[in-house]
Amino acid sequence: MKFFIFTIFSIILATGLQAEDPYLNLDYYKSSCPSVLDIVKREMECAVLSDPRNAAIILRLHFHDCFVQGCDGSVLLDDTYTLKGEKDAIPNVNSLRGFDLVDRIKNKLESECPGAVSCADLLTIAARDAVVLVGGPYWHVPLGRKDSRTASISLANENIPLPNQGIPTLISRFLYQGLSVTDMVALVGGHTIGVARCENFRERIYGDFETTAGTNPLSETYLNKLKSICPAGGGNEDSISALDYSTPNLFDNSFFQLLLKGEGLLNSDQEMYSSLLSLQTKDLVRKYAEDSLAFFQQFSDSMVKMGNITSLESLSDGEVRKNCRYVNT
Repeated sequence: MKFFIFTIFSIILATGLQAEDPYLNLDYYKSSCPSVLDIVKREMECAVLSDPRNAAIILRLHFHDCFVQGCDGSVLLDDTYTLKGEKDAIPNVNSLRGFDLVDRIKNKLESECPGAVSCADLLTIAARDAVVLVGGPYWHVPLGRKDSRTASISLANENIPLPNQGIPTLISRFLYQGLSVTDMVALVGGHTIGVARCENFRERIYGDFETTAGTNPLSETYLNKLKSICPAGGGNEDSISALDYSTPNLFDNSFFQLLLKGEGLLNSDQEMYSSLLSLQTKDLVRKYAEDSLAFFQQFSDSMVKMGNITSLESLSDGEVRKNCRYVNT
């Protein structure tokens, strides 16, 4: 295990990824765009009021951005003749949303502070506001990220965790980003909001769901409902179910309580408690299920840590895009 961790962190150093960024600070836009936080907050308030699912949509978009080349807005780039974006990567295609909302916020920022605020910073602030607006914790967001001029569909396929992966793979993908096992469990707790598509939970509900949930009548009712919208033989791929059916639009610790009952919707979620290899993660799941304040504090700390992941390339060659979908010309 020591050799495994050493190897992972050797890779981190080789790729230039760093989860602690000394170039970011809280006052970055004090002169160039002092209203940036108010503008983003106002637009997010409208979006979440219109549809509470927008909170999870933006949080997921930020997560998928940071796991590829660091938090550099690369996930927002559209395909062009000269650039292949990340939107068609396996973890993103047909499921990643929120791009129109990012466009709206960016247009407001450009009207107020032309050429000042990066799309990467916009998304990082919006993710924090999204969590707060559905009852989650507040944290201060260090700013000063640059937007990348590149994207990587191959890294998106390699780095972003998938819903049917086991504990060793999940841990390795977080360690690669400089994030600990504790960070991983707390950040996965973001699944207390949001939904999953049938194609991502079919293997779970026709696999070991009955084993982990036992013979609880309420669990059986829940499982039957899931099977009714997601048939074993295929089809209904876009049918959705809440990741936390107990309080789907409230950011709380009930997601972890569902894992204790064996009712996690995704294999990757339930693995953190039920896997034979979940020695570290099981204790953390129990802790956060019992103590919402501990979960909120760790989630806040881990979100700052994830948001600080940058690459040397984006720092040295990055820009502030005028349109989040395209590199400046």
